[in-house]
Amino acid sequence: MSLPQSHRIAIVHKPGGPEAIEIVERPLALLRDDEVLIRTAACGVNRPDTFERMGFYPPPPDAPEGLGLECAGEIAAAGAAVDRFKPGDRVCALVTGGGYSDLVIAKAGSTLPLPDDIDLVAAAGLPETVFTVWANVFETGGLAAGEMLLVHGGAGGIGTTAIQMAKAAGARVIATAGSDKKCRLCRRLGADVAINYRTGDFADTVRAEGGADVILDMVGGDYVQKHIDIAKPGGRIVQIAFLQGSRVEVDLMRLMLKRLTLTGSTLRARPDDEKARLAAAIETTVWPWLETGQLQPEVQATFPLSDASAAHRLMDSGDHAGKILLIP
Repeated sequence: MSLPQSHRIAIVHKPGGPEAIEIVERPLALLRDDEVLIRTAACGVNRPDTFERMGFYPPPPDAPEGLGLECAGEIAAAGAAVDRFKPGDRVCALVTGGGYSDLVIAKAGSTLPLPDDIDLVAAAGLPETVFTVWANVFETGGLAAGEMLLVHGGAGGIGTTAIQMAKAAGARVIATAGSDKKCRLCRRLGADVAINYRTGDFADTVRAEGGADVILDMVGGDYVQKHIDIAKPGGRIVQIAFLQGSRVEVDLMRLMLKRLTLTGSTLRARPDDEKARLAAAIETTVWPWLETGQLQPEVQATFPLSDASAAHRLMDSGDHAGKILLIP
């Protein structure tokens, strides 16, 4: 069966609000030897997409055109050097761009097979969050069984994934969220403690729990000093975003006295071979949790691809819990 010659993608001509998103038709690029073509069942919407839409998160120079960092669906075609995937295989994939589409080209190394009993639409909410949590909480942060993880935004895509993965690994979890309803979701997913940061001081609670071994921070701002203060000796603080700003003034003396590690990373710009290494580790360690039900994508809402602007409005509102997906 011949493949389509074009596909629909979501682009932004001029940075701005959700209304800046346009759905356009583009010629489908030729498939390279190390790539697969995925006929998408769903595409994940992530916070970095909204930053890119506003002009604050430019894609790498070699990224495909269009918004979107993850998708799930069935293999439509595989490049000449790809021997593990064939047409019809159920997969999800991490991509550097162009993920909001009915047909997505992905590197085979960043593509993962899906168990038969995993919903193909919901699986679109896995790649970006699972790769991020694995790389930052487990590899960089070194979270081990019995340790305490503090994660902010516990009801968001990263948060819901981090809670489940940490619990599956035998760790304890403190999560923060912006409402009592979201805190209940965090506890349902396994958080030992959930704090409504609008009504309570998370730092006091973490101190009462003995401190945190690993802190996953996407907030920045004055949270950076708080994290230094509440981390256990030998603790690891990992920055993955700065919703409250990346320019901060901190007292690093406690960092020295407590032998802390303060580090950070981005995922999108990593080389293809590094993402393939992460994918292999995830398939070995995390995918068994998916098969046993210890990890499940938490989906709040789905929108048609044609209504990507509405999906971004929901993301911008902060009134979501779990993943937001687009359906081509």
